[in-house]
Amino acid sequence: MDIETFVRGLPKTDLHMHLEGSIEPELMIALAGRNSIPLRWDTADALRQAYQFDNLQSFLELYFEGCRVLVTQADFYDVTWAYLNRAHADGVVHAEMFIGPQSFTERDVPIEALLNGVLKAISDAQSAYGISAGLLISVHRHRSEAEAIAVLDQIEPWQNHVVGIGMGGAERGNPPSRFANFYQMARERGLRTCVHAGEEGPAAYVREAIEVLAVDRIDHGNACLDDPDLVVDLADRGIPLTVCPLSNLRLNVVTDMKWHPLRAMIDAGLNVTVNSDDPPYFGGYVTENLLACHEALDLSIEDIILLVRNGINAAFIAPGERSRLLAKLTNYAGAAVR
Repeated sequence: MDIETFVRGLPKTDLHMHLEGSIEPELMIALAGRNSIPLRWDTADALRQAYQFDNLQSFLELYFEGCRVLVTQADFYDVTWAYLNRAHADGVVHAEMFIGPQSFTERDVPIEALLNGVLKAISDAQSAYGISAGLLISVHRHRSEAEAIAVLDQIEPWQNHVVGIGMGGAERGNPPSRFANFYQMARERGLRTCVHAGEEGPAAYVREAIEVLAVDRIDHGNACLDDPDLVVDLADRGIPLTVCPLSNLRLNVVTDMKWHPLRAMIDAGLNVTVNSDDPPYFGGYVTENLLACHEALDLSIEDIILLVRNGINAAFIAPGERSRLLAKLTNYAGAAVR
């Protein structure tokens, strides 16, 4: 079995991806037409050519423009279904998907349309493919903590269908500690927690995330390597880091995949996972991310299996489901390498 076939067939997780960032160009053009939303691009190819970014902020400008095409419950259903259909084809057995309601409710899109559309697609994909998925509600760090807390209240009627909360957006000037009360309230409501930290922000933001916010997972976390004591702490606690290598490359967090810190993170004993982030924008789903790291960082088959196992262990799922997925991984890997 060649490496691409092996990696694509691995029963994988995708724990760090944004539904708003999973809209393939063809679907974005179609949704814009359906909702009479003007875009700067007339065709999918023209839109795809715009996926050239200098940094996180330049990406976010296009990302938020793309959010405008999601208006109705059917739109949120379609984008969620499209991602889960593609993820299933990619061998993903469990996905955890961010969506940020603030991008939509500020335009008077009803929260009911967003959540009901996403949750119906999750249910239908489970029935059709057996793929499981968890919904993560994300807030924007450039907004106020009071606005973040308002989101918690908005989603309360659906709280039993939400597995956790997170926070994304431009890091610089927006330290995690600004949202300490928000994260405490989320934990009190029984929600699992994660936060984007250490992508473009410093190692100090990763430390704030674990010491002030007490999150269950760190999204990205690359900058932790700048603080050796923090690396030891993260390794000792086993806190998962949801790394997105192709995202880091396309946003110039690293200038070449051969310089990506994933290899160093593995060697340091960190509980690191590989994920897709915003796959159409960054040129790959989970399989492409793993293959790019395999080629650039000389990852072995054992390294790749470790990364996938870490993903299953880091997922916000019940112990029985975790055991089932780990057994599936063991059986697949054993049969493939014999």
